[in-house]
Amino acid sequence: PSPPQYGLVFDAGSTHTSLYTYQWRANKENGTGIVSQVEACSVSGPGISSYADDPAGAGASLKPCLDRAMKIIPAEQQRETPTYLGATAGMRLLREENSSKAEQVLAEVSKAIGEYPVDFRGARILTGSEEGSFGWITVNYLLETLVKFSFAEKWEHPQDTEVLGALDLGGASTQITFQPGVPVEDRNTSVFFRLYGTNYSLYSHSYLCYGQSQALKMLLAALHQASSSTQIKHPCYPQGYQENITVAELYDSPCVHAPSSASPGPVLTVTGTGDPAACAMAVRRLFNFTCGAQGPCGFNGVYQPPVRGQFFVSS
Repeated sequence: PSPPQYGLVFDAGSTHTSLYTYQWRANKENGTGIVSQVEACSVSGPGISSYADDPAGAGASLKPCLDRAMKIIPAEQQRETPTYLGATAGMRLLREENSSKAEQVLAEVSKAIGEYPVDFRGARILTGSEEGSFGWITVNYLLETLVKFSFAEKWEHPQDTEVLGALDLGGASTQITFQPGVPVEDRNTSVFFRLYGTNYSLYSHSYLCYGQSQALKMLLAALHQASSSTQIKHPCYPQGYQENITVAELYDSPCVHAPSSASPGPVLTVTGTGDPAACAMAVRRLFNFTCGAQGPCGFNGVYQPPVRGQFFVSS
């Protein structure tokens, strides 16, 4: 048998980046490889989008994990090791805010990876539906609903196994992907894959700004706009917890729009009241669940066919 092949993937999320080292045998099963993860290396520091004003720092942050990967992959195979960086909603937001800064960050991480003897295939920002559908593949691959090693010692498509839907809560966006029982009517949310000889037609959508950190920011902005002073009572924070934040920091993201009357200077004092019922109500106000005339929807009027089957949730 030929030696195993390796691949490297940087998953550049909004709050942190990880480098995954994968391994697979040269032969494929029904047109798709069987891949195993050899190592996951967590890049120290925040996500690459937070290096908007220090793009070189984003590149430098990746090097310790690349050094580790070079110790795992045999030297004679490094030059043919495909290497990718995929960034998600943190970089999508930065691109909306300042596209040239986003380009600079991608250029600097590309430059850093390019200094290593690997087959670098580029750094780019994934679309929301790519992020959602790759997550769906991951979930179903690991739960063996796509392909399974049988008692006959063959890789086979599992019979009578339903694929699972995938829900993924990130820092800046959240994704829903599943195989609906009806054709997907909106081309932008329709995804098609052929995996291990079987076809899959999926619905996938990513809600930008509804990841954990950005949704909490939207919540705080809503509480600020509802209160007429610099003292904000926060029902979702523990009773007695207190933090200070400037108006400028609160409205530093495209997900929240400052009211025209707000001046950026003042410091806001946020005090927790620890009130679960009021917290649930305040969070619910961030979503619009009425669908209107255009048929079935998820929330905020986004088309979504009726959900179907079981779901696996990751965060």
